[in-house]
Amino acid sequence: MKNSFVLRNVKRVNGEEIDIVIESGKIAEIAIAGEGHGEQVWDGAGTYVSSGWIDMHVHAFPEFSPYGDEIDEIGVKQGVTTIVDAGSCGADRIPDLVADSKQAKTNLFAFLNISRIGLKRIDELSNMEWINREKVKLAVKAYGDVIVGLKARISSSVVGDSGIEPLRIARELSDETALPVMVHIGSAPPNIEEVIPLLERKDIITHYLNGKRNNLFDMEGKPLQVLIDAINRGVHLDVGHGTASFSFKVAEAAKQQGIGFHTISTDIYRGNRLNGPVYSLANVLTKFLYLGYSLEEIIAAVTTHAAAWLGKPELGRIQVGDQANLTLFTLRNEQTVLIDSEGEQRVSDQVIETRGVVIGGEYIEC
Repeated sequence: MKNSFVLRNVKRVNGEEIDIVIESGKIAEIAIAGEGHGEQVWDGAGTYVSSGWIDMHVHAFPEFSPYGDEIDEIGVKQGVTTIVDAGSCGADRIPDLVADSKQAKTNLFAFLNISRIGLKRIDELSNMEWINREKVKLAVKAYGDVIVGLKARISSSVVGDSGIEPLRIARELSDETALPVMVHIGSAPPNIEEVIPLLERKDIITHYLNGKRNNLFDMEGKPLQVLIDAINRGVHLDVGHGTASFSFKVAEAAKQQGIGFHTISTDIYRGNRLNGPVYSLANVLTKFLYLGYSLEEIIAAVTTHAAAWLGKPELGRIQVGDQANLTLFTLRNEQTVLIDSEGEQRVSDQVIETRGVVIGGEYIEC
């Protein structure tokens, strides 16, 4: 479906029914439902429309195993128009990731791994010689239109004997490049109370709802003081579900304590896409619907909130004159079993399912 077409009888998340007329890839008109006209008509009765979903934490470099996948497999084919690769590549391979993105339909941004080898190995910060400050700065200069931040995975299996030092270097590189840091948190050492105080405004804690012993909540489910202090400093909380980093019990406690997300992301790659527990961004969003968050809150986390963090507000809106960047999805009343990273199950009465995206002047069915 190209050129001029209309999405008829679609509804915004607030329930308002509209037609969206798209011409030459741009939104030409937002009309009252049933009154939009185009060369082709897509009947969206019962379908929600939002600005295109943004997944803030994916792994989209297929050459690296186990953490890799094809860009469009975790992008437009899943109803996601923009993905942010979370440090798959360091300075050695970021040119290849950028080249791959030019062949894909999905928009791609990236966090640059501070280790030049990236996820070629899964202990990429265990050897301090793999952190080359000059190569980081050169990569940021060369690919500044794609690189949106720096990535440091700060957990014991990644840093080994390097301890907290890689994060200290990431902090210095952040100051030198004016880029924020996304920090993966996981098993100690380093202890979480060493890690979080080093984060500043706009830095991201990803995996903030993980169920590991070194997490951000105490045994009673109350947030640690370092988390409260970080939120007050303007540190951003990202879900980053992943294979081992999302716990229903922790998420339930966080909601009870009023510790909400800024963005919901998947940490998706081939293995957890095909075999779970992630499967898709829609599946992860369904988990938050089960937890009692409103549809408006959930969709904002993957549209306006993510777009604002990226400094790309146009990606989070539906406005006449903008490039058409849309996700179409339904909310189906059907019981489904949801599984977290701990193997815990919950049963949801509603399921979010994607139907398609509009990007590059084209409607792509999921």
